[in-house]
Amino acid sequence: MTKTAVIYARYSSDSQSEQSIEGQLRVCNEYAKNNDILILNTYIDRAMTGTNDNRPNFQQMLKDSSKKKWNYVLIYKFDRFSRNKYETAIHKKTLKDNGVKIISATEYVPDTPEGIILESMLEGYAEYYSAELSQKVKRGMRETRLKGNFTGGTLPYGYKLDGRKIVIDDSTVETVRYIFEQYSKGVVVRNIIAQLNEKGILNKNKPFSKNAVYRILSNEKYSGTYIKDNEIIDNMYPRIISKEIFDKVREKVNKNKYGKQSVKTVYLLRNKVKCGYCGKPISAETGTARNGEVKRYYKCIGKKVYHTNCEKTPVPKTYLEALISNVIIEQMSSQDNLDIIVAELMKRQQKNENTNLKMLLNEKSRVETCLNNLITAIENGIVSKTTTKRLHELEQQQENLEKQILIEEHNNSMKLTEKDILQYYRQALSLEMPMLINFLVKEIVLYNDKIAIYFYTPSNTSPDDNRGFLLCEIKENLYCKLQNDSSFKYITIKVKLYIV
Repeated sequence: MTKTAVIYARYSSDSQSEQSIEGQLRVCNEYAKNNDILILNTYIDRAMTGTNDNRPNFQQMLKDSSKKKWNYVLIYKFDRFSRNKYETAIHKKTLKDNGVKIISATEYVPDTPEGIILESMLEGYAEYYSAELSQKVKRGMRETRLKGNFTGGTLPYGYKLDGRKIVIDDSTVETVRYIFEQYSKGVVVRNIIAQLNEKGILNKNKPFSKNAVYRILSNEKYSGTYIKDNEIIDNMYPRIISKEIFDKVREKVNKNKYGKQSVKTVYLLRNKVKCGYCGKPISAETGTARNGEVKRYYKCIGKKVYHTNCEKTPVPKTYLEALISNVIIEQMSSQDNLDIIVAELMKRQQKNENTNLKMLLNEKSRVETCLNNLITAIENGIVSKTTTKRLHELEQQQENLEKQILIEEHNNSMKLTEKDILQYYRQALSLEMPMLINFLVKEIVLYNDKIAIYFYTPSNTSPDDNRGFLLCEIKENLYCKLQNDSSFKYITIKVKLYIV
């Protein structure tokens, strides 16, 4: 009987990356190959800590184990599964009850009573290591800061490294002083940027942006002070700006409230919106009117950063977010739309299921016929190097096809039901709007006269889990400016849901 498994992989934080996942998968696949284990599926959690089990794909793996379609969960190391002994014991019991065993590809645990003790020691060490490492890192970083040494990250404009010490960068420091000096005299950021552009002064080979200038004006390190975990470090960053000028500038920045409000303001559609004309992302933009009122927009960075001739006009934040939110709730709350979605996704799932499995079964039948004919020929005395080579080729094809059929049958057994699909969208609608958009919306493509919203779909209905093929298109007059009114009002003329 073929041994079957799924792989579970995880990396902890943004300090690690996809390369960490790739390495885990490579080692696990090599282990499976060397031990004649067939991998049926892969579950991956990215930037998820192992100190708790609040990991979506981990939970999905536990749920899927109840269908008893595989024998093992293959992991790179036991700490990829969990670094919490209590939760590890609970989830191992769940898997065991479902006939599933955990295997570490890099930590050999014999299938003996002694192996139970060894596995417990490895799990305990993983939890201990996690807690100890956190303490060591914090303690080490603090000691490094107290010595005035650089602790990593991105240096502010105007500084550079000399070994482990931060020193003033003579090539950029005067620009920092100029920005502080001009702003303290009352020159607005827009004009400071224009003056820098006239002088040909760039920020990492790009013109200064408003955000970059405000970050400089708000960075206390230029006054020689660095505050971390409520501790003041005054021997790490050399002073560039006097305390008096920095305090004066900070007071003006706070009074302007640009930076303060920008940081606290939530942009619901951040990282979701793309320009339909030039393809560049559409990002948050904040400005201050002459009367001091803060204006917030979504603006194409093709025009803002790359200075293209993109025709996309900025869209006020409030109205775009209200329009998108209302359309999502309206479209996904409609039972007629849900019926269309469920019917189409079930049809696609059935089509994929029948086509792929039928093709594999037909190919297996063809190979078996060839094998039987060749064996008959050999039994009749037709034996040569060619027939022997062909026999081995056909046997290898048969073995590969049997594995592919097993994988396809596993995928079919994991197929979604109508209830699963409905639950997917109803669960999304029960979330708060920021989480709803993250959970449901893959991409929003913005034009001046229409919007296309691409939604995620339940993963098992498509070969590509990240593909969104529900398209809600809002056409015609996106917004119009009312006479004698500086505000915008959106008029949705036509909203239609497509399966694309």
